[in-house]
Amino acid sequence: MEKKNILPLVKEEKWLGDFAKEVYERYQRYLDTIKSIEYDFGSILEFARAHEYYGINFDSFRNGWVYREWAPSAYNLFLMGDFNGWDRYSHPLRKNHRGDWEIFLPFDQFKDQFTHGSKVKVHVEGKNGALDRIPAYIRRVVQDEKSHDFAGQLWFPEDTFIWTDSAFDPSENLEQPLIYECHIGMAQEKEGVGTYREFAEITLPRIKKAGYNTIQMMAIMEHPYYGSFGYHVSNFFAPTSRFGTPEDLKFLINEAHNMGISVIMDIVHSHAVKNVNEGLNEFDGSDHLYFHPGGRGYHEGWDSKLFDYGNQNVKQFLLSNVRYWMEDFHFDGFRWDGVTSILYLHHGHVSFDSAEKYFNDGVDWDAVIYLQLANKLIHDFSSQAISIAEEVSGMPGLCRPLKDGGIGFDFRLGMGIPDFWIKTLKHKPDEHWDMFEMWHELTNRPKREKTIAYAESHDQALVGDKSIAFWLMDKEMYSSMTKLQNSLVVDRGVALHKMIRLITIALGGEGYLNFIGNEFGHPEWVDFPREGNEWSYQYARRQWSLVDSEHLRYYDLNMWDQAMIQLVKEYKICASPHANQLFLDAEKKILVFERAGLIFIFSFNVSDSYFGYEVKVPELGEYIIILNSDHKDFGGFGRVEDDLTYPCNEEQQLKIYLPNRSAMVLKKK
Repeated sequence: MEKKNILPLVKEEKWLGDFAKEVYERYQRYLDTIKSIEYDFGSILEFARAHEYYGINFDSFRNGWVYREWAPSAYNLFLMGDFNGWDRYSHPLRKNHRGDWEIFLPFDQFKDQFTHGSKVKVHVEGKNGALDRIPAYIRRVVQDEKSHDFAGQLWFPEDTFIWTDSAFDPSENLEQPLIYECHIGMAQEKEGVGTYREFAEITLPRIKKAGYNTIQMMAIMEHPYYGSFGYHVSNFFAPTSRFGTPEDLKFLINEAHNMGISVIMDIVHSHAVKNVNEGLNEFDGSDHLYFHPGGRGYHEGWDSKLFDYGNQNVKQFLLSNVRYWMEDFHFDGFRWDGVTSILYLHHGHVSFDSAEKYFNDGVDWDAVIYLQLANKLIHDFSSQAISIAEEVSGMPGLCRPLKDGGIGFDFRLGMGIPDFWIKTLKHKPDEHWDMFEMWHELTNRPKREKTIAYAESHDQALVGDKSIAFWLMDKEMYSSMTKLQNSLVVDRGVALHKMIRLITIALGGEGYLNFIGNEFGHPEWVDFPREGNEWSYQYARRQWSLVDSEHLRYYDLNMWDQAMIQLVKEYKICASPHANQLFLDAEKKILVFERAGLIFIFSFNVSDSYFGYEVKVPELGEYIIILNSDHKDFGGFGRVEDDLTYPCNEEQQLKIYLPNRSAMVLKKK
């Protein structure tokens, strides 16, 4: 292959040398697609404006509302709703010159009927029968409390929301994202559904105090089943009405920006709910409008529908969705759900044991192009936006720029890290923990691709699984978390909970993520209301009163998390180059490394503490402790004097008292 066609990704990742042609062709497919889009639409930003054409929009030139749908296989479409007494046939749509279905409602004729807050649907006649559907590009969907039926809702309030976040600068947050993953509905202590406003007024100040600079919101796009955690989306342009109005969501994001906090959305373009009544499935009567036909359009593991990323109209629908959330709601970027499933026709259900499988074995090239286009759109819209991929296969170049031969994400989630912690806690007694394996799992990532590290996310907190706190302390969390009594189980659990989080954030990536409440070891799993729990909200909430009670160990864990996050921010630890290992003692379970000019010392030893333990440091000088997990403020035993100075000898060794199950961070004085 000619040298000029070898892209930077291949030049810098020598193991990809045999796949230079495949990487080049991957880039060329993207270039061909973007050139075609730019030829037809001028730019990808213009291409991603389908929501201004489809759906219900006001045409000021014609002075009326235009409703359009893409439904080529449908026989007939009729607009119905409160405005016409739900007459299914009085307002037919006609096909326009582009082949789209369309109806125009003059303002003078409909201003008193087609009003803000009224409900609408579209009656579609097709091969699958005659069905009442929700418009594909609808901006708001509500559920009737009695019938539980969903319907579109017209939303054009007189008082438009006034943004006050123009001074917000997300650049520092992008450099080192410290992400607080959250779910609006379960963020309050009450047994019920929390709201956007409650989150802004009650939860945001907690996040600000905790030091996190980014919030990642789950379950924002409308979904018919609350217990799906928002992953079975029905209406892609509608912020869920469960938590409030669109203006309430804008208020929340505006407040976050004014606190200096970035807001990213957990965006679900990997699949869609299969429901016909609420979603896009069989919208025009066929099984291949937005989705692949037949078995390829169905994800058995998720019981959902799969998009046809090669279809121009589907690409435009999804890319317009990306622009819509950034433009109308000021989201600062996205965490992309299910990227592995998107990339491969087999959805990642293989062993990735050779590079061949990243290029020639079940890769969906239409999906790869779609993700490349999405990342170009995001970064063309805002140079300070962030895109994070939930991806487990290790696709080469996933987080490299497009021009390098990459796919264009900024970060990937370090999904192997929580798997490692759960596997270790579940299968290995403490004395068998492998320091070499721990170092490998926390540092094994490409140097040129950024990773978001996390010890656990919402996945580990769901009912049926266990959070790290539960693995460590189990039933003792219900009886022994008070400081007024002693518990060896809780002492061990609190110590390891702190250490696991610190070593994960210090070693595991260029950013960090925590799921709401996990920072203080929330004692309950997440279980949404369902028939099996008698529709209870008992476990679909966060018990903040626990962390506010100073006599409980949850308070100590929270104080530790705040101190840890503050340290990371102050020294820009995640934004620093990869850590350098200084010392590893497999038998004594001790690990020492340097990152961001700081010395991290971890002793996972089960029982032995060491006086005068020698640690070699990179530079001569005196060192002081700036963070110590054994400090009493963090629920430790206070076995180390934090105000001592530790000089090192001519051999660059310092001697320190190293208690068992403890971690400390030192810096040169």
